[in-house]
Amino acid sequence: MNPWLILLAAGLLEIVWATGLRFTDGFSRLVPSVVVLIMAWASFYLLALAMREIPMGTAYAIWTGIGATGVAILGILWFKEPASLMRLGFIAMIVVGIAGLKWSSGNH
Repeated sequence: MNPWLILLAAGLLEIVWATGLRFTDGFSRLVPSVVVLIMAWASFYLLALAMREIPMGTAYAIWTGIGATGVAILGILWFKEPASLMRLGFIAMIVVGIAGLKWSSGNH
């Protein structure tokens, strides 16, 4: 399977588990806590698989970038977090960084 698609899936799962942390109430609620732990494990597993072919630094930076961008956007859309122009601009810079790392890797 394409390591870039695996990395994308890992990043999307990071969004799920990181957002899910909000619902665990400090890991005191069983079902959300179990879901978060399963999604985190799956995300790390897919990241490790992607790192078989994608350089570690590139894969990790893209994985965290996907997660940070996704969680920030969900925070704005679902949790009414601030959406200032400056904040959106910095989120856009993360996206540009992700694209730049992918493009500069040479493995398109």
